[in-house]
Amino acid sequence: MNQIYDLMTQIHQLLDSKKALDLSVIEIKKVSSVADYFIICTGTSSTHIKALSDYVEKELAKEGITVNHKEGMQKGEWILLDYQDIVVHIFNREKRDYYGLERIWNDAPKLEL
Repeated sequence: MNQIYDLMTQIHQLLDSKKALDLSVIEIKKVSSVADYFIICTGTSSTHIKALSDYVEKELAKEGITVNHKEGMQKGEWILLDYQDIVVHIFNREKRDYYGLERIWNDAPKLEL
């Protein structure tokens, strides 16, 4: 398809391979200029959440793809990785339920991968 879509599917596969829970992809490019895609998932603990984040960052860096911005590494409750056109949200269950990104962006298509 295109580079952005390919990168999004690669990130999805990386997260899935490390047992991220409830993986969700929302295509927001038609409703927001923030990014093209949100990838949302849940980790089982702060250690798992940090490991998911580190793994995505490390694997993409091997290909010369670096994260533009990241937040949440200290607490490990919600880590955000901003890859410009793709924003990855790795939550614990409590924060994911509280912020409800899927509800907020319910007018954007959810992709099935």
